[in-house]
Amino acid sequence: MAAPRVRFCPAPSGWLHVGSARTALYNWLHARGRGGVFVFRIEDTDAERATTESMQGMVAAMRWLGLDWDEGPDVDGPYGPYLQSERAPLYAAVARRLLAAGVAYEAFETPEELAAERERARAEGRPPGYSGAHRELSEERRAAYRAEGRLPVLRVRTPDEGEIGFDDVVRERVTFAWRDVPDFVILRADGTATYPLANTVDDLAQGITLVARGEDLLASTPRQQHLGALLLADDGSGRSLLDAALAEVGFPARPTDWGPVAAYAHLPMMVGPDRKKLSKRHGAVAVDEFRRQGFLPEVLVNLLALCGWSYDGRTEQLSVDELVRYFSFERVGRNPALFDADKLRAFNGDAIKALPPEALADRLVPYFSAAGLVADPPGTAERELLGRLAPLLSERIQTLAEAPPLVAFCFHDEVSYDDKAVAKHLKGRAGEVLDEALPALEEVEPWNHEAILAVFDGLCEKLGLGRGKVMQPVRVAVAGTAVSPPLPETLAVLDRATVVERIRAARALVQE
Repeated sequence: MAAPRVRFCPAPSGWLHVGSARTALYNWLHARGRGGVFVFRIEDTDAERATTESMQGMVAAMRWLGLDWDEGPDVDGPYGPYLQSERAPLYAAVARRLLAAGVAYEAFETPEELAAERERARAEGRPPGYSGAHRELSEERRAAYRAEGRLPVLRVRTPDEGEIGFDDVVRERVTFAWRDVPDFVILRADGTATYPLANTVDDLAQGITLVARGEDLLASTPRQQHLGALLLADDGSGRSLLDAALAEVGFPARPTDWGPVAAYAHLPMMVGPDRKKLSKRHGAVAVDEFRRQGFLPEVLVNLLALCGWSYDGRTEQLSVDELVRYFSFERVGRNPALFDADKLRAFNGDAIKALPPEALADRLVPYFSAAGLVADPPGTAERELLGRLAPLLSERIQTLAEAPPLVAFCFHDEVSYDDKAVAKHLKGRAGEVLDEALPALEEVEPWNHEAILAVFDGLCEKLGLGRGKVMQPVRVAVAGTAVSPPLPETLAVLDRATVVERIRAARALVQE
């Protein structure tokens, strides 16, 4: 069997949604597991919505997830270009040939007329699709519409009777009645290509062997199947209409050993805990937001893989290598797939714990830099301090972004005191605790967490207080807050002079 060629072709009109990321991931896993080719194609034909910023953001999100591509806008391949806006001459050539062949026609209805037609259809209990009213316009009528200033769209005729079916790897055999597939637009009034035209042309011209995408695009498949058959039909010169158009505009010829798209895989919708389509009301849904929150890319990839797919019922963490080895579209289910944010956090916390301290420190650098605690890249002393703190943080965070607030006091020259922490813990016998702790910590040797813990245990015994009553005033004095990693270990990371100075300064805050 020939190696597969699959593609991911987002529209750059926003951020990369995790649902789209899952589609990209499944295609990538299919290609990587079978020695195939993963094509990254940008669907930017809608000039009003597509933006350069969105495209750059999607490229960055894909790279952060580790989903590299073999052909794409920044990776040369044999069937480029890979920006659909740069393929406009091909779409125009194809459209002209479809019009000349009599399988496409110009339609001049205004948006208001089409809306009124849909309302009539609803009122009469008919499907709201296009009626085909402009299929047989005379040349005189077309000229009259043009004289009115109307610009036509180009529609492709669909059969009036019968049905069309195709094989879907996820859904098996899918069939549509042609009466439910009205004539569809392939060129907008401004001359730009629509999704059915651009994607059908590109899938054929770039040799895509399997189209895997969300189930929301299932209804477009009969249109693309019909249009694909028209494009591959002989144009009378011994070549297909598509081949002739490719030659006309000087684009690379399509693969000669390949025919129509072999298969489709329509992926189940991703839902939130309420079983409704995953959206912002469920929390973060953009890949970049999960990056900002401090999730590890391999963990997000792991969870996305399990949204609708499983291997022998396994739901635990799987490495990327395991996903590549085990993934197949045949194991993708049909039911809506739950995106479990709680499971993602649990997976992420476990993965952080499993990271070696130096690796965790490296992962933390961007978050500490964004918080203004270290330079980017960090200096030698900053990197050393971060490396010493990493083991203290690994057991206490579930995302990387949670780390900087916990130890920010280690990077500041002065302490910023939390009023609530001061009011709660720097009162009563706290002054006595600080008075006893100060000389004990000044003299303790060596300056490590074992010796510091012994000091605290000695104070507990001497003062008749529990560890919490002894440690919390010291923690607030040194950290400015009642929350930090384990106190003896944290103090050992700081130098003795800093700890002593802060305890002495905090003594004045104690409410006797």
